[in-house]
Amino acid sequence: MQGCALLFGTFVLHLSLHGWLLGSVLAGLLLLNLMTFARLHSPLPVTDLELFSQLCADVVLYGCLLYQAGGATNPFIFILLVPLLITAATLPKRFTLLMALMVVSLYSILLRHFEPLITPGDSHQHRLLNLFDLHITGMWINFLFTVLLVTWFISRMQASLQTQRQHLQQARDQRLQDQQLLSLATMAAGTAHELGTPLATMQVTLREMALDHPQDAQLQEDIQLLQEQVERCSQRLQQMSHKVRDARQGDGPVPIHNLLTEVLEEWSLMRPDVSYRFDSTPAIQAHIQGSTALRQALLNLLNNAADAAPDDIDIRLDCPTPLQARLRIHDRGPGLPLEQADRLGQPFVTTKGRGLGIGLFLTTSTLARHQGEVRLYNHPEGGTLTEVCLPLLPESEEPE
Repeated sequence: MQGCALLFGTFVLHLSLHGWLLGSVLAGLLLLNLMTFARLHSPLPVTDLELFSQLCADVVLYGCLLYQAGGATNPFIFILLVPLLITAATLPKRFTLLMALMVVSLYSILLRHFEPLITPGDSHQHRLLNLFDLHITGMWINFLFTVLLVTWFISRMQASLQTQRQHLQQARDQRLQDQQLLSLATMAAGTAHELGTPLATMQVTLREMALDHPQDAQLQEDIQLLQEQVERCSQRLQQMSHKVRDARQGDGPVPIHNLLTEVLEEWSLMRPDVSYRFDSTPAIQAHIQGSTALRQALLNLLNNAADAAPDDIDIRLDCPTPLQARLRIHDRGPGLPLEQADRLGQPFVTTKGRGLGIGLFLTTSTLARHQGEVRLYNHPEGGTLTEVCLPLLPESEEPE
Protein backbone atom coordinates (compact mmCIF):
# COMPACT_ATOMS: atom_id res chain seq x y z
CA MET A 1 0.00 0.00 0.00
CA GLN A 2 2.85 2.42 0.85
CA GLY A 3 4.47 1.59 -2.48
CA CYS A 4 1.29 2.40 -4.42
CA ALA A 5 0.93 5.72 -2.58
CA LEU A 6 4.50 6.68 -3.37
CA LEU A 7 4.09 5.76 -7.03
CA PHE A 8 0.90 7.83 -7.19
CA GLY A 9 2.66 10.82 -5.64
CA THR A 10 5.66 10.53 -7.95
CA PHE A 11 3.99 9.98 -11.33
CA VAL A 12 0.56 11.56 -10.87
CA LEU A 13 1.12 14.43 -8.43
CA HIS A 14 4.71 15.01 -9.61
CA LEU A 15 6.06 15.30 -6.08
CA SER A 16 9.80 15.53 -5.54
CA LEU A 17 10.57 12.22 -3.78
CA HIS A 18 13.88 10.41 -3.32
CA GLY A 19 13.07 7.16 -5.09
CA TRP A 20 16.15 5.21 -4.04
CA LEU A 21 15.91 6.19 -0.38
CA LEU A 22 12.19 5.43 -0.24
CA GLY A 23 12.74 2.17 -2.11
CA SER A 24 15.33 1.06 0.43
CA VAL A 25 12.89 1.75 3.29
CA LEU A 26 10.14 -0.17 1.52
CA ALA A 27 12.57 -3.06 1.01
CA GLY A 28 13.28 -3.01 4.74
CA LEU A 29 9.54 -3.16 5.49
CA LEU A 30 9.15 -6.07 3.08
CA LEU A 31 12.04 -7.93 4.69
CA LEU A 32 10.59 -7.34 8.17
CA ASN A 33 7.19 -8.66 7.07
CA LEU A 34 8.77 -11.77 5.56
CA MET A 35 10.69 -12.41 8.79
CA THR A 36 7.48 -11.95 10.79
CA PHE A 37 5.58 -14.35 8.51
CA ALA A 38 8.31 -17.00 8.90
CA ARG A 39 8.41 -16.45 12.67
CA LEU A 40 4.65 -16.99 13.02
CA HIS A 41 5.04 -20.46 11.48
CA SER A 42 7.69 -21.43 14.02
CA PRO A 43 6.68 -23.77 16.87
CA LEU A 44 8.44 -21.56 19.43
CA PRO A 45 6.17 -19.15 21.35
CA VAL A 46 6.38 -15.42 20.60
CA THR A 47 7.51 -13.45 23.67
CA ASP A 48 6.27 -9.98 24.60
CA LEU A 49 9.73 -8.49 24.12
CA GLU A 50 10.03 -10.00 20.64
CA LEU A 51 6.66 -8.62 19.53
CA PHE A 52 7.50 -5.20 20.99
CA SER A 53 10.81 -5.18 19.13
CA GLN A 54 9.09 -5.86 15.82
CA LEU A 55 6.56 -3.08 16.46
CA CYS A 56 9.42 -0.70 17.28
CA ALA A 57 11.07 -1.61 13.97
CA ASP A 58 7.78 -0.81 12.20
CA VAL A 59 7.64 2.60 13.89
CA VAL A 60 11.23 3.43 12.88
CA LEU A 61 10.65 2.43 9.25
CA TYR A 62 7.39 4.41 9.13
CA GLY A 63 9.29 7.37 10.51
CA CYS A 64 11.90 7.04 7.76
CA LEU A 65 9.16 7.03 5.11
CA LEU A 66 7.44 10.07 6.61
CA TYR A 67 10.73 11.95 6.96
CA GLN A 68 11.26 11.69 3.21
CA ALA A 69 7.59 12.43 2.40
CA GLY A 70 6.71 15.63 4.23
CA GLY A 71 7.04 14.63 7.89
CA ALA A 72 4.18 15.87 10.06
CA THR A 73 2.66 17.69 7.06
CA ASN A 74 1.92 14.33 5.42
CA PRO A 75 -1.75 13.42 6.03
CA PHE A 76 -0.72 9.81 6.57
CA ILE A 77 1.22 10.72 9.73
CA PHE A 78 -1.43 8.88 11.74
CA ILE A 79 -0.03 5.57 10.53
CA LEU A 80 2.21 5.85 13.58
CA LEU A 81 -0.86 5.06 15.71
CA VAL A 82 -1.21 1.55 14.27
CA PRO A 83 1.74 0.02 16.22
CA LEU A 84 0.49 1.83 19.33
CA LEU A 85 -2.98 0.29 18.94
CA ILE A 86 -1.50 -3.19 18.53
CA THR A 87 0.75 -2.69 21.56
CA ALA A 88 -2.10 -1.45 23.74
CA ALA A 89 -4.30 -4.41 22.73
CA THR A 90 -1.77 -7.23 23.05
CA LEU A 91 1.11 -6.26 25.37
CA PRO A 92 1.46 -5.28 29.05
CA LYS A 93 1.09 -1.69 30.20
CA ARG A 94 4.82 -0.94 30.42
CA PHE A 95 5.29 -1.74 26.71
CA THR A 96 2.32 0.48 25.85
CA LEU A 97 3.85 3.43 27.72
CA LEU A 98 7.19 2.94 25.98
CA MET A 99 5.51 2.74 22.57
CA ALA A 100 3.46 5.89 23.31
CA LEU A 101 6.63 7.75 24.30
CA MET A 102 8.37 6.57 21.15
CA VAL A 103 5.49 7.56 18.84
CA VAL A 104 5.08 11.03 20.42
CA SER A 105 8.84 11.66 20.22
CA LEU A 106 8.97 10.64 16.58
CA TYR A 107 5.96 12.83 15.73
CA SER A 108 7.61 15.79 17.51
CA ILE A 109 10.83 15.30 15.54
CA LEU A 110 8.96 15.13 12.24
CA LEU A 111 7.34 18.50 13.00
CA ARG A 112 10.65 20.26 12.34
CA HIS A 113 12.85 17.78 10.51
CA PHE A 114 11.56 16.43 7.20
CA GLU A 115 11.95 16.61 3.44
CA PRO A 116 9.14 18.78 2.03
CA LEU A 117 6.88 17.31 -0.61
CA ILE A 118 6.71 20.58 -2.57
CA THR A 119 9.97 22.42 -3.27
CA PRO A 120 9.93 26.20 -3.39
CA GLY A 121 11.00 26.17 -7.02
CA ASP A 122 7.89 24.29 -8.03
CA SER A 123 5.46 26.44 -6.07
CA HIS A 124 4.32 28.27 -9.22
CA GLN A 125 2.86 24.97 -10.45
CA HIS A 126 0.63 24.54 -7.45
CA ARG A 127 -1.79 27.14 -6.24
CA LEU A 128 -2.42 27.40 -2.52
CA LEU A 129 -6.05 26.28 -2.86
CA ASN A 130 -5.09 23.20 -4.84
CA LEU A 131 -2.50 22.22 -2.26
CA PHE A 132 -5.06 22.64 0.52
CA ASP A 133 -7.57 20.48 -1.35
CA LEU A 134 -4.90 17.85 -1.90
CA HIS A 135 -4.07 17.81 1.81
CA ILE A 136 -7.73 17.53 2.78
CA THR A 137 -8.20 14.65 0.31
CA GLY A 138 -5.18 12.90 1.78
CA MET A 139 -6.54 13.34 5.29
CA TRP A 140 -9.89 11.87 4.19
CA ILE A 141 -8.16 8.85 2.66
CA ASN A 142 -6.08 8.44 5.82
CA PHE A 143 -9.19 8.70 7.99
CA LEU A 144 -10.96 6.06 5.90
CA PHE A 145 -7.94 3.78 6.12
CA THR A 146 -7.72 4.28 9.89
CA VAL A 147 -11.43 3.47 10.35
CA LEU A 148 -11.13 0.28 8.30
CA LEU A 149 -7.99 -0.81 10.10
CA VAL A 150 -9.32 -0.13 13.59
CA THR A 151 -12.65 -1.81 12.78
CA TRP A 152 -10.95 -4.90 11.39
CA PHE A 153 -8.41 -5.12 14.19
CA ILE A 154 -10.86 -4.56 17.04
CA SER A 155 -13.36 -6.99 15.49
CA ARG A 156 -10.70 -9.68 15.17
CA MET A 157 -9.54 -9.02 18.71
CA GLN A 158 -13.11 -9.19 20.03
CA ALA A 159 -13.70 -12.47 18.20
CA SER A 160 -10.46 -13.87 19.60
CA LEU A 161 -11.41 -12.83 23.13
CA GLN A 162 -14.86 -14.37 22.73
CA THR A 163 -13.31 -17.63 21.56
CA GLN A 164 -10.94 -17.62 24.53
CA ARG A 165 -13.83 -16.99 26.92
CA GLN A 166 -15.74 -19.90 25.42
CA HIS A 167 -12.73 -22.20 25.73
CA LEU A 168 -12.21 -21.04 29.32
CA GLN A 169 -15.86 -21.69 30.18
CA GLN A 170 -15.68 -25.13 28.58
CA ALA A 171 -12.54 -25.88 30.58
CA ARG A 172 -14.26 -24.78 33.79
CA ASP A 173 -17.31 -26.91 33.01
CA GLN A 174 -15.08 -29.87 32.20
CA ARG A 175 -13.13 -29.43 35.44
CA LEU A 176 -16.37 -29.23 37.44
CA GLN A 177 -17.64 -32.34 35.69
CA ASP A 178 -14.37 -34.17 36.40
CA GLN A 179 -14.63 -33.21 40.06
CA GLN A 180 -18.19 -34.54 40.20
CA LEU A 181 -17.11 -37.77 38.49
CA LEU A 182 -14.24 -38.15 40.94
CA SER A 183 -16.60 -37.63 43.86
CA LEU A 184 -19.01 -40.24 42.46
CA ALA A 185 -16.16 -42.68 41.85
CA THR A 186 -14.89 -42.18 45.41
CA MET A 187 -18.37 -42.75 46.86
CA ALA A 188 -18.89 -45.79 44.63
CA ALA A 189 -15.60 -47.32 45.74
CA GLY A 190 -16.42 -46.72 49.41
CA THR A 191 -19.95 -48.08 49.01
CA ALA A 192 -18.71 -51.20 47.20
CA HIS A 193 -16.24 -51.85 50.01
CA GLU A 194 -18.89 -51.36 52.71
CA LEU A 195 -21.49 -53.55 50.98
CA GLY A 196 -19.27 -56.62 51.12
CA THR A 197 -19.89 -57.26 54.84
CA PRO A 198 -23.72 -56.98 54.84
CA LEU A 199 -23.96 -59.12 51.70
CA ALA A 200 -21.87 -61.84 53.32
CA THR A 201 -24.05 -61.63 56.44
CA MET A 202 -27.20 -61.96 54.31
CA GLN A 203 -25.80 -65.03 52.52
CA VAL A 204 -25.08 -66.74 55.84
CA THR A 205 -28.49 -65.80 57.26
CA LEU A 206 -30.38 -67.04 54.18
CA ARG A 207 -28.47 -70.32 54.26
CA GLU A 208 -29.39 -70.83 57.92
CA MET A 209 -33.05 -69.99 57.21
CA ALA A 210 -33.12 -72.58 54.42
CA LEU A 211 -31.72 -75.22 56.81
CA ASP A 212 -34.16 -74.29 59.59
CA HIS A 213 -37.29 -74.60 57.41
CA PRO A 214 -36.71 -77.42 54.92
CA GLN A 215 -40.44 -78.33 54.71
CA ASP A 216 -41.83 -74.91 53.78
CA ALA A 217 -41.78 -74.95 49.94
CA GLN A 218 -42.98 -71.36 49.51
CA LEU A 219 -40.38 -70.07 51.92
CA GLN A 220 -37.66 -72.12 50.20
CA GLU A 221 -38.57 -70.48 46.86
CA ASP A 222 -38.40 -67.01 48.41
CA ILE A 223 -35.08 -67.82 50.07
CA GLN A 224 -33.67 -69.15 46.82
CA LEU A 225 -34.75 -65.97 45.01
CA LEU A 226 -33.12 -63.82 47.68
CA GLN A 227 -29.95 -65.90 47.53
CA GLU A 228 -29.81 -65.41 43.78
CA GLN A 229 -30.23 -61.66 44.17
CA VAL A 230 -27.57 -61.45 46.89
CA GLU A 231 -25.20 -63.58 44.80
CA ARG A 232 -25.84 -61.33 41.81
CA CYS A 233 -24.98 -58.25 43.91
CA SER A 234 -21.77 -59.89 45.10
CA GLN A 235 -20.77 -60.82 41.57
CA ARG A 236 -21.55 -57.32 40.39
CA LEU A 237 -19.22 -55.85 42.99
CA GLN A 238 -16.47 -58.21 41.91
CA GLN A 239 -17.06 -57.36 38.27
CA MET A 240 -16.59 -53.68 39.05
CA SER A 241 -12.96 -54.18 40.05
CA HIS A 242 -12.34 -56.62 37.18
CA LYS A 243 -13.77 -54.20 34.62
CA VAL A 244 -11.59 -51.36 35.89
CA ARG A 245 -8.55 -53.63 35.70
CA ASP A 246 -9.39 -54.97 32.23
CA ALA A 247 -10.86 -51.74 30.81
CA ARG A 248 -7.90 -51.00 28.54
CA GLN A 249 -8.00 -54.50 27.07
CA GLY A 250 -11.40 -53.70 25.53
CA ASP A 251 -10.27 -50.38 24.09
CA GLY A 252 -9.57 -50.09 20.41
CA PRO A 253 -11.29 -49.89 17.03
CA VAL A 254 -14.30 -52.18 16.69
CA PRO A 255 -17.17 -52.33 14.15
CA ILE A 256 -20.01 -50.35 15.64
CA HIS A 257 -22.56 -52.99 14.57
CA ASN A 258 -20.61 -55.69 16.44
CA LEU A 259 -20.24 -53.50 19.52
CA LEU A 260 -23.96 -52.75 19.64
CA THR A 261 -24.84 -56.41 19.06
CA GLU A 262 -22.67 -57.43 22.03
CA VAL A 263 -24.28 -54.76 24.20
CA LEU A 264 -27.77 -55.91 23.21
CA GLU A 265 -26.91 -59.54 24.00
CA GLU A 266 -25.65 -58.56 27.45
CA TRP A 267 -28.71 -56.39 27.97
CA SER A 268 -31.04 -59.27 27.01
CA LEU A 269 -29.42 -61.46 29.68
CA MET A 270 -29.75 -58.70 32.27
CA ARG A 271 -33.33 -57.81 31.31
CA PRO A 272 -35.08 -60.95 30.00
CA ASP A 273 -38.46 -59.23 30.39
CA VAL A 274 -37.65 -56.71 27.64
CA SER A 275 -38.89 -56.99 24.06
CA TYR A 276 -37.25 -54.89 21.34
CA ARG A 277 -36.61 -54.58 17.60
CA PHE A 278 -33.14 -53.84 16.31
CA ASP A 279 -32.82 -52.42 12.82
CA SER A 280 -29.44 -51.96 11.14
CA THR A 281 -29.87 -52.82 7.48
CA PRO A 282 -27.43 -53.26 5.94
CA ALA A 283 -25.13 -54.06 8.86
CA ILE A 284 -22.84 -51.07 9.42
CA GLN A 285 -19.23 -52.26 9.50
CA ALA A 286 -17.64 -48.83 10.06
CA HIS A 287 -15.33 -48.80 13.06
CA ILE A 288 -15.59 -46.85 16.28
CA GLN A 289 -13.27 -46.43 19.26
CA GLY A 290 -14.69 -48.99 21.65
CA SER A 291 -14.23 -49.15 25.42
CA THR A 292 -15.79 -50.73 28.47
CA ALA A 293 -17.06 -47.33 29.57
CA LEU A 294 -18.81 -46.81 26.23
CA ARG A 295 -20.52 -50.21 26.48
CA GLN A 296 -21.70 -49.36 29.98
CA ALA A 297 -23.00 -45.98 28.77
CA LEU A 298 -25.08 -47.66 26.06
CA LEU A 299 -26.36 -50.17 28.62
CA ASN A 300 -27.47 -47.29 30.84
CA LEU A 301 -29.51 -45.78 28.01
CA LEU A 302 -31.09 -49.14 27.18
CA ASN A 303 -31.94 -49.71 30.84
CA ASN A 304 -33.55 -46.27 31.02
CA ALA A 305 -35.76 -47.19 28.05
CA ALA A 306 -36.62 -50.53 29.64
CA ASP A 307 -37.49 -48.84 32.94
CA ALA A 308 -39.84 -46.49 31.10
CA ALA A 309 -41.59 -49.29 29.17
CA PRO A 310 -40.08 -52.77 28.68
CA ASP A 311 -42.28 -53.70 25.71
CA ASP A 312 -41.86 -52.87 22.04
CA ILE A 313 -38.63 -50.84 22.22
CA ASP A 314 -37.46 -49.71 18.79
CA ILE A 315 -33.66 -49.53 18.29
CA ARG A 316 -32.20 -48.22 15.03
CA LEU A 317 -28.61 -47.72 13.92
CA ASP A 318 -27.65 -45.68 10.87
CA CYS A 319 -24.94 -43.36 9.53
CA PRO A 320 -26.28 -39.91 8.55
CA THR A 321 -22.76 -38.94 7.39
CA PRO A 322 -19.68 -41.05 6.46
CA LEU A 323 -17.97 -39.98 9.70
CA GLN A 324 -20.87 -40.22 12.14
CA ALA A 325 -23.01 -43.03 13.52
CA ARG A 326 -26.44 -42.44 15.04
CA LEU A 327 -28.25 -44.74 17.46
CA ARG A 328 -31.93 -44.08 18.19
CA ILE A 329 -33.83 -45.76 21.03
CA HIS A 330 -37.59 -45.23 21.12
CA ASP A 331 -39.52 -46.46 24.14
CA ARG A 332 -43.30 -46.34 24.67
CA GLY A 333 -43.17 -44.84 28.14
CA PRO A 334 -44.73 -41.64 29.50
CA GLY A 335 -42.11 -39.39 27.89
CA LEU A 336 -40.07 -36.57 29.39
CA PRO A 337 -41.48 -34.05 31.87
CA LEU A 338 -41.09 -30.59 30.31
CA GLU A 339 -39.94 -28.98 33.56
CA GLN A 340 -36.90 -31.30 33.71
CA ALA A 341 -36.09 -31.68 30.01
CA ASP A 342 -33.40 -28.98 30.03
CA ARG A 343 -31.70 -30.38 33.16
CA LEU A 344 -31.41 -34.00 32.10
CA GLY A 345 -27.78 -35.11 32.03
CA GLN A 346 -26.87 -33.10 35.11
CA PRO A 347 -25.92 -34.99 38.27
CA PHE A 348 -28.71 -36.03 40.64
CA VAL A 349 -31.50 -35.10 38.19
CA THR A 350 -33.83 -38.02 37.49
CA THR A 351 -37.30 -38.65 36.11
CA LYS A 352 -37.64 -41.89 38.08
CA GLY A 353 -39.05 -41.91 41.55
CA ARG A 354 -36.45 -44.48 42.66
CA GLY A 355 -33.53 -43.27 40.56
CA LEU A 356 -30.37 -41.63 41.92
CA GLY A 357 -29.93 -39.26 39.00
CA ILE A 358 -26.36 -40.26 38.09
CA GLY A 359 -26.85 -42.79 35.27
CA LEU A 360 -27.53 -40.27 32.51
CA PHE A 361 -24.87 -37.95 33.90
CA LEU A 362 -22.23 -40.70 33.70
CA THR A 363 -23.46 -41.64 30.23
CA THR A 364 -23.23 -38.04 29.00
CA SER A 365 -19.71 -37.71 30.42
CA THR A 366 -18.58 -40.96 28.81
CA LEU A 367 -19.97 -40.03 25.40
CA ALA A 368 -18.33 -36.60 25.63
CA ARG A 369 -14.94 -38.28 26.18
CA HIS A 370 -15.59 -40.21 22.95
CA GLN A 371 -16.47 -36.92 21.13
CA GLY A 372 -20.10 -37.99 21.05
CA GLU A 373 -23.35 -36.67 22.47
CA VAL A 374 -26.79 -37.81 23.57
CA ARG A 375 -30.10 -36.01 23.14
CA LEU A 376 -33.55 -36.92 24.45
CA TYR A 377 -36.85 -35.90 22.88
CA ASN A 378 -40.54 -36.54 23.36
CA HIS A 379 -41.48 -38.68 20.36
CA PRO A 380 -44.52 -37.52 18.33
CA GLU A 381 -45.99 -41.03 18.60
CA GLY A 382 -45.51 -41.10 22.38
CA GLY A 383 -42.68 -42.13 24.61
CA THR A 384 -39.07 -40.93 24.61
CA LEU A 385 -36.61 -40.87 21.71
CA THR A 386 -32.99 -41.16 22.82
CA GLU A 387 -30.52 -40.21 20.09
CA VAL A 388 -26.80 -40.98 20.41
CA CYS A 389 -24.27 -39.59 17.91
CA LEU A 390 -20.74 -40.99 17.84
CA PRO A 391 -17.82 -40.24 15.49
CA LEU A 392 -16.65 -43.03 13.21
CA LEU A 393 -12.96 -43.69 12.67
CA PRO A 394 -11.48 -42.79 9.26
CA GLU A 395 -10.62 -45.74 7.06
CA SER A 396 -6.91 -45.06 7.59
CA GLU A 397 -7.31 -45.79 11.35
CA GLU A 398 -9.38 -48.94 10.96
CA PRO A 399 -7.58 -52.25 11.68
CA GLU A 400 -6.73 -54.35 8.66
